[in-house]
Amino acid sequence: MLLAGSAQATELLNSSYDVSRELFVALNTPFEQQWARQHPGDKLTIRQSHAGSSKQALAILQGLKADVVTYNQVTDVQILHDRGNLIPADWQQRLPNNSSPFYSTMAFLVRKGNPKHIYNWDDLVRSDVKLVFPNPKTSGNGRYTWLAAWGAADKANGKDRAKTEQFMTRLLNNVEVFDTGGRGATTTFVERGQGDVLISFESEVNNIRHQYAKDGYEIIVPKTNILAEFPVAWIDKNIAANHTERAAKAYLNYLYSPQAQKIITQYYYRVNNPELMAQQKDRFPSVDLFQVSDVFGSWDQVMKTQFASGGELDKLLAAGHQ
Repeated sequence: MLLAGSAQATELLNSSYDVSRELFVALNTPFEQQWARQHPGDKLTIRQSHAGSSKQALAILQGLKADVVTYNQVTDVQILHDRGNLIPADWQQRLPNNSSPFYSTMAFLVRKGNPKHIYNWDDLVRSDVKLVFPNPKTSGNGRYTWLAAWGAADKANGKDRAKTEQFMTRLLNNVEVFDTGGRGATTTFVERGQGDVLISFESEVNNIRHQYAKDGYEIIVPKTNILAEFPVAWIDKNIAANHTERAAKAYLNYLYSPQAQKIITQYYYRVNNPELMAQQKDRFPSVDLFQVSDVFGSWDQVMKTQFASGGELDKLLAAGHQ
C-alpha cells in the first residue's frame, strides 16, 4: 500500500510459508536498496507474514491484503484463483520455471553421531525410530514429506501399492509429533528434544545445523527424492487496491536475478542456474528427483486422493491405530 507523507512510501506484504523467515530477511534489504536507487523519493518497505502455507492462503481468502505470496506448494497459490478469483488461471506462466524461482527437496536431521544409523527412507520405519515432521493436512512441507516417502517406497517396491501402503502406515506409526508447520516441527525436535529424526526441507535442516552448530546435528539427503517447487505470485486484486503493482512485480522478478539467486543458494535452496549450482556443488548432494506429477498426477488429484477427508493419509492413520 502507499503510505501518506511528504515523500512517497510504498509497503509490500509478502505472505510466505513457515520456514522462510531468514531467507526473505536476507533478500528484502538488497531489493529495498535497489528500489531506492531506481525510484528516488519512494521508500519501499517489505513486511513478512509467516505460517503454514495452507493457513496463509486461507488468511488471504478471508481478506488479508497481501501483495505477493511466496509459498512452498502450487495448490496454496492455485486456491487463490479457484476460490477467490484473486489471480488469473495462468499465473504459473507469468514468471520463469512455472513461477518457481527456487526449489528444494526433503532431508533428514539426526542427532549428533547419528545414533540410530539413519541413512535412507527405509530406516524411518524401524520400530526404534521416532519421527517429527509437519502435519500434511496443514503444511506444504508435511505434504512434500509424505509424497517423497511414498514415491521412494513406490520405487523400491516396484510399484506394489499394498507394500507401499504398509510402508506408509509404519511411517505414520513412528511419528511422535505432527506440528502444524515446519518451524513448529523444528522447535519440537531441537528445543524440546523429541524424536530421532526431523524431516523437513533441505534448506531448513541445513540452516538448523548451522544455527545449532554446537549440538552437532547431521544431515542425510536421501538419493531418491522429490522436487519441491516454491511458487510465487503477485495478487492481482490486492495490488490493484493497494496501488503496489509496479513494486510487487519488480520484487518477484528480482528473485530470479543473479544477486538474489546467489543469496537463495546460501540458504541451501536449489536454483535453475547450472553455473551457480556447479559452483556450489559441495552444498547440494546429488539426488534423483521425481516430480509430483510423475507419480501422483496433478496436484488437484493429489489433494483429493492423498490429503482430503477420507484420503490415503486418513485411511492409513486409521489403519495404524486399529
